[in-house]
Amino acid sequence: MDNLARRTGLDPADLTGFYFEDLFEGMKGIYARTITETDIVMFAGISGDTNPMHLNEDYARATPFGGRIAHGMLSACFITTVLGTRLPGPGCIYMSQNLRFRSPVRIGETVTTTVTVTGLIPEKRRAMLSTICTVGDRVVIDGEAMVMVPGRPG
Repeated sequence: MDNLARRTGLDPADLTGFYFEDLFEGMKGIYARTITETDIVMFAGISGDTNPMHLNEDYARATPFGGRIAHGMLSACFITTVLGTRLPGPGCIYMSQNLRFRSPVRIGETVTTTVTVTGLIPEKRRAMLSTICTVGDRVVIDGEAMVMVPGRPG
């Protein structure tokens, strides 16, 4: 086991995602996480986004949302979780992303992120992907991403 594996608890074999040649249109990767108070406070600290809409219940109660909401980019970060760990996985490089924020997410809600391969550009080893975050049946974020994916060695 190498040092990275010892530090992270990952088997070195887990450090390779899908190769470009393994991808096909319709292939999906999914990740779900329930948003906690700690997630919001930590995200505010690391991002510097201390908007009271996310941190101050009294302030947020007086807004059209009627209470605190999670940072939109916190939920959007789960897209990179799927891309970097599930589909295509380790080794892919984010090239672009567009996002549409459709609905707020609140503490205690579970965000499910689904990434689907929608197109492949073999000559450049690029994959186009649909990126959707939902809470139950409600779409909270949707968009499209493009990633560069390593080819199979040899």
